[in-house]
Amino acid sequence: MSKTAITFASIFLLLICGFVSIDADAAGVSHAAAKASATKAATAWLKLIDAGDYAASWNAAGSYFKEHVTEDQWTQKVGPARRSLGAVVSRKIKIAKYMTTLPGAPDGQYVVIQYQSSFEHKKSAVETVTPMLDKDGQWRVSGYYIR
Repeated sequence: MSKTAITFASIFLLLICGFVSIDADAAGVSHAAAKASATKAATAWLKLIDAGDYAASWNAAGSYFKEHVTEDQWTQKVGPARRSLGAVVSRKIKIAKYMTTLPGAPDGQYVVIQYQSSFEHKKSAVETVTPMLDKDGQWRVSGYYIR
């Protein structure tokens, strides 16, 4: 991924950058349903990215995401960055953590999901996808970062 794409992604993902690792969720079962719904939303959104349908991924993203990046900005930056990685070889959830506050983001309901991923041209990567419970009560992606 190019430095430009990483920098661009950081604009609306600064909230993720401070997380080197995420501890196990102490709330346990109380947030299990939220994590399941958020993970389902993240998986569907990643399928759009994997298919190269970046405009559809922007349309499916949350309001917070759309407030910080236009569709044109998103498609122009994420397309070349993701194509340079090649096809997804594997992706497995490392951890999903329910949170109500994130640095640089408004208070709300979030699930920070880290995937251990492998791509055709990058054997080991960590993808962080952050769904947020949107204004309409649906979980939608509010941030995406690859390192």
